[in-house]
Amino acid sequence: MSTPYPFTALVGQEDLRLALLLNAVSPAVGGVLVRGEKGTAKSTAVRALSALMPEVDVVSGCRFSCDPASPDPGCPDGPHETGASGSRPARMVELPVGASEDRLVGALDIERALAEGVKAFEPGLLADAHRGILYVDEVNLLHDHLVDLLLDAAAMGASYVEREGVSVRHASKFLLVGTMNPEEGELRPQLLDRFGLTVEVAASREPDQRVEVVRRRLAYDDDPAGFAGRWADEESAVRARIVAARDLLPEVRLGDGALRQIAATCAAFEVDGMRADIVMARTATALAAWAGRTDVLAEDVRQAALLALPHRRRRAPFDAPGLDEDKLDETLEEFGGQDGDEGDRDEGGDDDPDPDPDGGPGGGPGGGPGGQPEPDDAPRVDGEPAAQPESGEDREGGEPQPSGGGGGGGGGGGGEQTPARAAEPFRTKVLSVPGLGEGAAGRRSRARTEHGRTIGARRPRGALTKLHLAATVQAAAPHQRARGRSGPGLVVRRDDLRQASREGREGNLVLFVVDASGSMAARQRMSAVKGAVLSLLLDAYQRRDKVGMVTFRGSAADLALPPTSSVDAAAVRLESLPTGGRTPLAAGLLKAHEVLRVERLRDPARRALVVVVTDGRATGGPEPVALASRAARLFGADSVASVVVDCESGPVRLGLAGQLAGELGGTAVTLDELRADSIAGLVKDVRSSGQNSGQSSRRAA
Repeated sequence: MSTPYPFTALVGQEDLRLALLLNAVSPAVGGVLVRGEKGTAKSTAVRALSALMPEVDVVSGCRFSCDPASPDPGCPDGPHETGASGSRPARMVELPVGASEDRLVGALDIERALAEGVKAFEPGLLADAHRGILYVDEVNLLHDHLVDLLLDAAAMGASYVEREGVSVRHASKFLLVGTMNPEEGELRPQLLDRFGLTVEVAASREPDQRVEVVRRRLAYDDDPAGFAGRWADEESAVRARIVAARDLLPEVRLGDGALRQIAATCAAFEVDGMRADIVMARTATALAAWAGRTDVLAEDVRQAALLALPHRRRRAPFDAPGLDEDKLDETLEEFGGQDGDEGDRDEGGDDDPDPDPDGGPGGGPGGGPGGQPEPDDAPRVDGEPAAQPESGEDREGGEPQPSGGGGGGGGGGGGEQTPARAAEPFRTKVLSVPGLGEGAAGRRSRARTEHGRTIGARRPRGALTKLHLAATVQAAAPHQRARGRSGPGLVVRRDDLRQASREGREGNLVLFVVDASGSMAARQRMSAVKGAVLSLLLDAYQRRDKVGMVTFRGSAADLALPPTSSVDAAAVRLESLPTGGRTPLAAGLLKAHEVLRVERLRDPARRALVVVVTDGRATGGPEPVALASRAARLFGADSVASVVVDCESGPVRLGLAGQLAGELGGTAVTLDELRADSIAGLVKDVRSSGQNSGQSSRRAA
């Protein structure tokens, strides 16, 4: 077994270390979600914590790690005899992103359950993690239903396995730690709320600290055992302090004054529900125990707010998590003073390793809760959003005209304008890929999945995961006499078992191809276009899609955002999208086709939906319209589902976007038709190649 990196040898990352230690003191806090860029010691810190956890007493031979002092009465391995016990180090169990439901919660032997009537249960990772640490790296990439199962078990302290009327329950209490890189996609707000604390980590920008990080890491890599030995005393001291804080925790008093501060803080920041109040109370109590105190002070409440509230302030998918520290201090001051004296604030202060609330790394994103800009700080255009002359092309899509400086921020190459701010997003119609896919589970297009509506049965390929009971009984029934059945039980053989075929929804790759040329650059028009794309991005976020963005303007196309699960990144790129110049439509389509070709090699099961946002004009170079038509036909030949969002406006319309949709083998919708409430209940399916571009299947929304 390899020697883990010592927890006390970590450089910086005070908030990360504190949050992990608080959960080690009081697992009731609810776990930690660590958000941050790659290479910031997220995984290293979690693995190092396991070495600090005190040993646990277990019933000998129990696969579910029952405590001999109070064994679980419902343990599948019970009832347990008294006296048969031992001790072992607390486990740290890692949940792989690609794990199955059976691997997480355990599996029942359905064949023995049906034929013999016994509960033959193989424990999963939730059983292994009982009374230890369950670590999920890249938790934002874990499938939603697995995250739900995981968080339900963490909240209830037990895991339930239900299969065709056979059920097993066992205790499952663990310290839950998840790490994620926000660049690869976000967790849903309701899942974020289920984590007790969240810490934002980033690499230090101080040269001396970075030097020390490298020095220690090189020393560890050269001699892991020797390096760990040099930190053994510090590790033992922290381990002893965790034990002492656990023993002190029941004696900590959470006074009415501190409770009022907690309630007032959660109300002031308008967090949903009551989970934040409960988590803050438990965190403040753990902070006091960690500091060796029996009273919760205002500083404990403040630190608890910095750790428990920033991720709960994420009200909408594109909001940046964070906390206004000035507002926090005002709230605490307004409702403070009922419990504890100011003189008590120094009690135990020399031994408290908590970061300085004002000077140290904050509990919010980016090194400080106030460090993230509010949504209103996004790039915008000064003044009223009045319509301005289009820059770079006339309204009919002709040759470029001189830009008269009305756009501001222009430059060479086509009169670039200052980016327009996106209009308010709206709920869009459902755009889906036709047919039945087999891609990653999501919420957009029909697909064969492990979860969903049962549509039939088949012989299992490999291990049986979802039993189709009726089909199994039907397969076994004709053979009962030949198998010598004499009693009421059904004689079932492995050949009789049938796997349920299920239909659910998959996530797709939604590739946006956005026209940013001069013909799209009128201020009101581009604002509406960005609002429409932002609305589609919001829809992609909710349906668990990957997204990518290709933009074209001037003389070339650019991959503004490679395909990613981070819809937030696409929203940021969209906000700062410049406009102006010619309309190289063919270049944009060819770039999109190349992106899809590469993605098919990386993830062949994920189907694509191409959304072209344009007025249909094509200018620049020889025969731009013919070249764009040839590029569009490539998508039809590959049967790529597509939709053209027609941005043409004005009394005279050329209908070029509709022609482009026909070449793509898809459909065209106007900005108004894209709204879900434009025709109540309408759901528009994107037609693939070979179908009439003017048709769409309709079903009740």
